[in-house]
Amino acid sequence: MKLKICGMKFPKNIIEVSQLLPEYLGFIFYEKSSRYFDGEIPEIPKSIKKVGVFVDASLEEIISKIKKYNLNLIQLHGNESPEFCQNLKKSEIEIIKVFSVDDDFDFSQLESFENDCDYFLLDTKGELHGGNGFTFNWALLENYKTKKPLFLSGGIGIEAIEKIKTLNLPIHAIDVNSKFEIQPGLKNTELLKTFQQNLKL
Repeated sequence: MKLKICGMKFPKNIIEVSQLLPEYLGFIFYEKSSRYFDGEIPEIPKSIKKVGVFVDASLEEIISKIKKYNLNLIQLHGNESPEFCQNLKKSEIEIIKVFSVDDDFDFSQLESFENDCDYFLLDTKGELHGGNGFTFNWALLENYKTKKPLFLSGGIGIEAIEKIKTLNLPIHAIDVNSKFEIQPGLKNTELLKTFQQNLKL
């Protein structure tokens, strides 16, 4: 199971976290986010894939950021349509489409995105576009019928590891953020290291 650490912001912290060699680091290009990234990404190991996170951004803005930061994947966290994903796919970039889950979530809406996205990400529905700090009801995951590789997100902390291991789903990666922060965007590397080690056991 792979690890994605999202909401990276501070260059020194990015370097420290990259030494843990997570498979993915996420950078949020949404100006209203407290983890908004607008600096320069320091040099990190090539094995780590850089994920750009966008909320209802234009195609032009996303493509510009792909080129500027040499992004490997794009995470769409807004109300982007299947057609938008199809157009973005022409840039030959991998796409993660996010769905915010609450007790009334309709899993059938994933079907229209199947062909134009490489991964789905399920996050907790809350006031923020990610980083809400609490999990959704994982019992709902029994409705995840697709074989599409899944990023599981939403307030995941160390206490969730054992439950994660019991989930019979095509989980590609665990996406963590707020539960491992000292302040928005500043990650606790020791806590992340403990989580990573236990996730791999």
